[in-house]
Amino acid sequence: MTFDAATFDMLKTGIWETLFMTFTSSFFAYLIGIPLGIILIVTDKDGIRPVPWLQKILGLAINLLRSVPFIILLIMVIPLTKKIVGTTLGAKAVIPPLVIAAAPYVARVVESSFKEVDAGVIEAAKSMGASTMQIVWKVLLPEAKPSLLVGAALSVTTILSYSAMSGFVGGGGLGDIAIKYGYYRYQTEMMFVTVAILVIIVQIIQEAGMKLSRVSDKRIR
Repeated sequence: MTFDAATFDMLKTGIWETLFMTFTSSFFAYLIGIPLGIILIVTDKDGIRPVPWLQKILGLAINLLRSVPFIILLIMVIPLTKKIVGTTLGAKAVIPPLVIAAAPYVARVVESSFKEVDAGVIEAAKSMGASTMQIVWKVLLPEAKPSLLVGAALSVTTILSYSAMSGFVGGGGLGDIAIKYGYYRYQTEMMFVTVAILVIIVQIIQEAGMKLSRVSDKRIR
């Protein structure tokens, strides 16, 4: 195949749609996932305010959602997607299933980051009379920031990989281009180009996340 102006325009549109899907979904996934992660760590049996039954129910719901393959989830939530965004095709239509798939993952990443915080720091805050919210905002979040940033890079790249799968149902983006041209039309050059662009995007996201993590880590200053 020839890479003419129309092909480059298509690739630019694909890159924009991929970034739009990835970062919009990541924003909403973190908007849901961070509170869920906080609840998981706070209500744990060794947490600040133990509520074991709530932690178990929430943990089970999160695990159930995480166990559903994204391509199946994508199809299952088509009626909900149509109600939310008014269509089942294009980049916008992929955002609801991406958020549903990513939020439980983000919650577990956030929970894992909080578990890395030294228990002694939390106990010291408790002994000084800090409330639960004060411990979360002034102890847990600042102390876990480097780990949260690394986790964010991993989460965003995972969401990026999910967005590429959406090409199978006309979701748009680079995944859609790879499937339509690289798979169905046997244009291997287009497949390699889209894969190469996705790899570059992943590397940029991961490097940015690692750099921000190092900058925010007070232990290495």
